[in-house]
Amino acid sequence: MAQAVRERGFRSQLGNILNSDGKPHPVENAWVAAAVVVGLVAFVAGFFPGLHLLASWAGLLGILAAAWGQMISATTAERFLLIISLGAAAVGFYLGMANGGLFGGILG
Repeated sequence: MAQAVRERGFRSQLGNILNSDGKPHPVENAWVAAAVVVGLVAFVAGFFPGLHLLASWAGLLGILAAAWGQMISATTAERFLLIISLGAAAVGFYLGMANGGLFGGILG
C-alpha cells in the first residue's frame, strides 16, 4: 500500500508536469528551474536601462543554461519551458546590450 500514500504539494505537482514520462529527472529539472529564474531576471532587468549590466550578464547566463538544458532534456515539458526561458533571456540580453552592454561604463 505504499503507492497509495503520495506527497501532495506544489513540488510534487510540478515534478509530475515536468516528468511526463513517469521517471524522475532531478538534474534536468534543476537546469530548467535555473534557466527559468535567470531568464526571468534578465527579461525584467532588460526594461530598466540602469540595470544593463545585470540584464546582459543574466541574459548571457540564461541563454547558455537554456541551451545546455535543451541538450540534456528528457521530456517535452522540460523543452517547452527551456525555450520560453531562452527567449526571455535573449530579450533581456539584447536589451542589456543595447543599453550599455556587458562592460558598459566600467572600461571607459
